[in-house]
Amino acid sequence: MASLTVAGLTEVVIESALPQPLLPPRAGRSRAAILTQPAATDIALDVAGHLRDEDVSSEVIGLPDREEAKTLPVAGSVYEALARFGLARDDTVVGVGGGSVTDLAGYVAGTWLRGVEVVHVPTTLLGAIDASIGGKTGVNIGGKNLVGVFWHPTRVVIDVARLGRLPSYLIREGMAEAYKAGLIGNAELAEAIEKSGLTSDLEYVVTKSIGVKAAIVGRDITERGDRAFLNFGHTIGHAIEYASSLSHGESVGLGMVAAVRISEKLAGFAHADRVIESISKLGLPTQVEGLELARVIDLLGRDKKRDAGGVRMVLLREIESPLLVHVDRADIELGLAAIGF
Repeated sequence: MASLTVAGLTEVVIESALPQPLLPPRAGRSRAAILTQPAATDIALDVAGHLRDEDVSSEVIGLPDREEAKTLPVAGSVYEALARFGLARDDTVVGVGGGSVTDLAGYVAGTWLRGVEVVHVPTTLLGAIDASIGGKTGVNIGGKNLVGVFWHPTRVVIDVARLGRLPSYLIREGMAEAYKAGLIGNAELAEAIEKSGLTSDLEYVVTKSIGVKAAIVGRDITERGDRAFLNFGHTIGHAIEYASSLSHGESVGLGMVAAVRISEKLAGFAHADRVIESISKLGLPTQVEGLELARVIDLLGRDKKRDAGGVRMVLLREIESPLLVHVDRADIELGLAAIGF
């Protein structure tokens, strides 16, 4: 269907089925370790079948579900499995699953033998358009993604037909990130999601969302500048996610609600009501209950984007016009008040 390149490092293959061959050409590859999660085991076994056809020996390594996969003890157990399997420098780690799997698989690949190839087969919309793209990896220690490396996959394989069969709650999660991509970098994408919501054409949403991320990552691979714009909604969103049982997409939706209210005050953003209404129409929460203000503010103080000047947030001047600014306690409390604190 389509093929994109991210920063000249990653080939993104968008198909209606798993392609053959699944792995990119690589001299000396004889083994591949497939990291997966319970809900994606069938797909991981399908991937293993493809690898047999490519004369690549594989082993499926199971991970806990969701964020429980992203810990150093889990990473340590995977290293031990790789050692038993004999994964060598010319071999490949394949991440099959949602964003937590690709985050952990990328981290393990980037640190095993000081770096081996990683290929991702995302099985959720969120993983396809965001987590698997751009080379960010991470595990959680006292906060979201505080330990990690930049390690780009050589290939990301996206089966849009399979994505179309996902349950609505997983489509909803991915649409939060897709809407974010539209707000920061593609007004037509944002408008399409506002119009069609969960029934939006997935091939269009996937292609355009990745296009936004590819353009930004191509300008700033290691987040020294513009790449921070991809964190719109994530500063407060990550704190909420870590402090609650809410999913990543739900937390980012709440983070975007807070961010557009702060954007009204600090950047003159005139479309906050439109954005909040659109987030609500996607079925994402716009208010949160049961969290302690002090806990969330403490987590914001540990955010990766914090520097000597304090907490930095991505705000909007206009659709497609993000900016990164320092915010003070009053600004943060304004945003948190907008989502129910």
